[in-house]
Amino acid sequence: MLQKLRQSGTLLGFFLILLFFALKLPDTFLTARNLINISQQLSMLAVVAATMTIVMVMNDFDLSVGSMASLSGIVAAMLFTAGYPVWVGLGVALLVGVFGGLFNGFLVSVVGILPFVATLGTLTVFSGLAFLLSDGKTIFGRDIPSSFSGFARAGIEIGDVKVPMLTITAGLVIFICWAILEHTNFGRRLYAIGGNKEASYLAGIKVVRLRLIAFSLTGLGAAGAGLMYAARVASANPTQGSGLMLDAIAAVFLGMTMSRRGEPKVVYTLVGVLILGVLDNGMTQLRVDSYVREIFVGLIVLAAVAVASLSKRRNAK
Repeated sequence: MLQKLRQSGTLLGFFLILLFFALKLPDTFLTARNLINISQQLSMLAVVAATMTIVMVMNDFDLSVGSMASLSGIVAAMLFTAGYPVWVGLGVALLVGVFGGLFNGFLVSVVGILPFVATLGTLTVFSGLAFLLSDGKTIFGRDIPSSFSGFARAGIEIGDVKVPMLTITAGLVIFICWAILEHTNFGRRLYAIGGNKEASYLAGIKVVRLRLIAFSLTGLGAAGAGLMYAARVASANPTQGSGLMLDAIAAVFLGMTMSRRGEPKVVYTLVGVLILGVLDNGMTQLRVDSYVREIFVGLIVLAAVAVASLSKRRNAK
């Protein structure tokens, strides 16, 4: 009974949040325009959180995703400024994310540094590189090609509603991450590693290689989110991804409260993303100060981690 209450409690809380804002903002909150706006605002977080789920399945995590998102945006913008085609800027920026993720995976799985320590260090390194490359300045204006920034303004017409390309991109990333974790041998092995690394070694699972791949996918997701953000605001600055890390981890932990075994699941992570996005949008419309939102997110993280930890402890008995 308690387990079912825990699993459904997060979803119930989400609907109560929706109801609260719908009653407080009857003229604006549940309109098609606002819901589309929420989906677009959430697209970058959804990409980072979905790919973050891949490493958190193994009981690892990556604190550097925010600074990697900033760095990738800066790299792409600098290449655009130098006159390189859009595809070159995008490709190099995504490769930066992959190699940054591989570096994290190397530190964690080969060198043996704890994920918290390793990715805290690379968070500082990637952030410093973003400031160094940009000289601490925002790159915007004519330096950003219209073909790049136009992607964020484009969309697909479905009836009277225009679904933004950023929303569609996030949906595709979520689907791919879900398919990888739930319907491939790679995903099942990641869950096995998260359950017991030593047993996975003994079973012949190539733990080091799989962790390297998982971290590289998370780095790729962070870089993709950084490019999406740069396209949306038609600029790049060295701090633009700073808020993604905490929100992504919060979304995954929120999702874990819905899992029977307290395991990360992409579908549940999406619910966590929606909760954070609805809270942010609703409080912004109510003109609640941003630091109050930070308090809410911090409390949500603490509560979600506590519930997920208790769930795992019960299942271990």
